[in-house]
Amino acid sequence: MKTHFSFLRFRKGQATTEVVLLFPFFVIFILFIIKIFGLLVLSQKMEIAGYYAARRFQLQSHETDYYQRTWDKRFLEKDIQEKVENYLGFDNPGMRKFLSLKELKMDINRSGTWTKLVLTARTKAPRIRFLCNYNKDLVCDRDAKCLKGYAFLCETGGEVSVIKYMGHNERPAPYQRPEGK
Repeated sequence: MKTHFSFLRFRKGQATTEVVLLFPFFVIFILFIIKIFGLLVLSQKMEIAGYYAARRFQLQSHETDYYQRTWDKRFLEKDIQEKVENYLGFDNPGMRKFLSLKELKMDINRSGTWTKLVLTARTKAPRIRFLCNYNKDLVCDRDAKCLKGYAFLCETGGEVSVIKYMGHNERPAPYQRPEGK
């Protein structure tokens, strides 16, 4: 009985030299894919964390100056930032390394109508050794995009920012009859 793949039985195997020579290129390609995937995961997690932080701050913050300076600053903002850091993976060493996390900064700016929340995650440079051993001027040849990519990979890392706007906390006051009953 003949199969459709019987022609493979009589062919010679692949030259191992080609496989050995191409292996480093496959490793470099896989490392780039992993780092790009990590940045995509980080940006999606930042969007979700930004929505959580903005909504929670909107619902639990206060309108009076006294509570804005005391409870909101001392407890609420710190608690929200701690929860966001835990969600992003700052407390998990494996996730922290995979996403190259360095630090998280949360800024809340109140204005007359809108409150602006800015989450900024700073990442470390992945520092892929065999790519960062070369001089950037020789590799990039004054190409701006190449220099920016080299700086991200080998020197500085990057930043992922999310901006969310929220209105005032407009929880309805409970209904009370005018006579106070």
